[in-house]
Amino acid sequence: MKILFISDVYFPRINGVSTSIETFRHELRNLGHTVHLVVPDYQTPSSDESDILRIPSRRVPFDPEDRLMSFSRVMQHLDKFRNENYDIIHIQTPFVAHYLGIRLSKLLNIPCIETYHTFFEEYLYHYVPLVPRKLMRLAAKRFSRHQGNSLNGMVVPSHPMLEVLKNYGITTHAEVIPTGIEPESFVPGDREVFRKKYHIPENTPALLFVGRVAHEKNIGFLLQVLTQVRREIADVLFVIAGEGPARSSLEHEVKQLDLGDNVKFIGYLDRHTELNSCYRSADIFIFSSRTETQGLVLLEAMAQGVPVVSTAELGTRDVLKEGQGVWIAKEELVDFSGKVIKMLRDPEVRKTLGESGREYAHSWSASKQAERLLTFYQTVCDASDLPKKALALSSSGSD
Repeated sequence: MKILFISDVYFPRINGVSTSIETFRHELRNLGHTVHLVVPDYQTPSSDESDILRIPSRRVPFDPEDRLMSFSRVMQHLDKFRNENYDIIHIQTPFVAHYLGIRLSKLLNIPCIETYHTFFEEYLYHYVPLVPRKLMRLAAKRFSRHQGNSLNGMVVPSHPMLEVLKNYGITTHAEVIPTGIEPESFVPGDREVFRKKYHIPENTPALLFVGRVAHEKNIGFLLQVLTQVRREIADVLFVIAGEGPARSSLEHEVKQLDLGDNVKFIGYLDRHTELNSCYRSADIFIFSSRTETQGLVLLEAMAQGVPVVSTAELGTRDVLKEGQGVWIAKEELVDFSGKVIKMLRDPEVRKTLGESGREYAHSWSASKQAERLLTFYQTVCDASDLPKKALALSSSGSD
């Protein structure tokens, strides 16, 4: 097949959407299919720019990490898109990319699907604080329903998220297809080297969060957990790997809670060089986001044999199975911190849980998810009223 991905974000902008796109792009190409990508130009290339069309873009006022592509500059490439003879368009984000995908779908006479990566009902009010939360939630539901029902198909990372979308009134055919874990995630990281580089003593008990440092990730709750843990384990260290709009407010909160000696912000890490070692350096991975449509970082931590303490909300309910690499906790200080303290004090429990988590993570194969995505592409193409093309799902592809 020949597939056109369109997204408002991609590397070097680091987040879960970029990771999902890269993973599926890599696996689909390994299966012999062609994937082209239309994304913003960040003025800095990613590690692999093959088959990528970078579009001039401008900064987003409330979120300087992100950029908005120029709709008109994409449309200047319409003749090129026609000559490529794509089989399907796969939108990855709901902003400029969504409307570009819908427009190109009509002009190129091919079906269009979209992955619902972000739970906007629990997201937007963080970035538009002057609008009442109830009103913002209502707007998010209407926004998602309108966009979802304009598509030929939807990919949803988890069953709980699919139920949410159905309750919104989205009737478009949807399939639950998570991103999956690539083999590279299982390559053991180097705990000792990473700790030395970031000046973390080997005997210091370390908690870890990896992800976008954003308000919806609920990292503030984890800082509150840390205050409880520190009462029992004074030298505990909480490492936060990532960047985002909440970092300055979290740094202020660290000062207010007098946690300066117990928190280390280390910024973004290259997932191909340092990320595995970062996971490996931790004693426990902790997580409490309410908005995850999947929670890929949980599986990445497990792939490195690191035990997890996490809440199970929305998409993470699909990922997490009690006792298989994780102790599931309530978003409640006594319960969450109690589980962290108990696990830190018992190295055998950490070892056993880490081993079971690594085995469990193997069941989330990225290649299998890519094959499922190809089957869904075929189903959408077959069901569309558009003129049918001869589509091949075999590894021969359609280059």
